[in-house]
Amino acid sequence: MLAKVTSKNQITLPKKVMMHFINAQYFDVQENRGKIVLTPVSMNAQKITADGVRVKLAQLGITPTDVTDAIKWARGHS
Repeated sequence: MLAKVTSKNQITLPKKVMMHFINAQYFDVQENRGKIVLTPVSMNAQKITADGVRVKLAQLGITPTDVTDAIKWARGHS
């Protein structure tokens, strides 16, 4: 099956594939040896908390200063 990437980096997944993931609304996206791997994720099964976000940011090596800088950049401030 063929899927085209749009100018906004969006891909429509073929209906034949999505028939196997009827309830999936979110997918974890990973690159593995030159391939894109999509894994269905149930957001309802995961309780997202502020502490959980802090843990994930720490795992990724993202500091509070990084977050502040990103917010300033997004708002157009230097």
